[in-house]
Amino acid sequence: MDSTPKYLPEDKFPRLNMPPAPLRLRPAGDGFEVYDTQRRRWVALTPEEWVRQHFVAMLISLNGYPASRIANEVGIRLNGVQHRCDTIVYGTDRRPWMIVEYKAPSVKITQATFDQIARYNLWAHAPYLAVSNGLTHYVCAFNHDGVMYLPKMPEMEK
Repeated sequence: MDSTPKYLPEDKFPRLNMPPAPLRLRPAGDGFEVYDTQRRRWVALTPEEWVRQHFVAMLISLNGYPASRIANEVGIRLNGVQHRCDTIVYGTDRRPWMIVEYKAPSVKITQATFDQIARYNLWAHAPYLAVSNGLTHYVCAFNHDGVMYLPKMPEMEK
């Protein structure tokens, strides 16, 4: 089943390499808004937001991550500068367990993407990092021994 509603331009909102997500969309100005269940509000539907909403839905429905432990657009202060983590998944201890960085489907994931999320992890000390542009996903375990890329999303403790 195609995850792109027929009224959205497929060049900006292509079918992604994830299961379809049950998104709530509404017209807004020249575009659309999507209801972000994690933030509990309507947000502009951008190509990056398209990826975020599908990825979070996948974490919850396919991977069984508790929705109550997922937060979008989390503000952090790093070296005196304000940043925003796209998504943080929290562990049972309420500490960051995974940081996720999203890019639009048209944006290639590069070393700069990994550098960005690694900088955020200086603050979070999360054991897992993930990046996705909706078409390609990477997840890695991050610890004192270095970085190990994983073939799938890690199982979360309940």
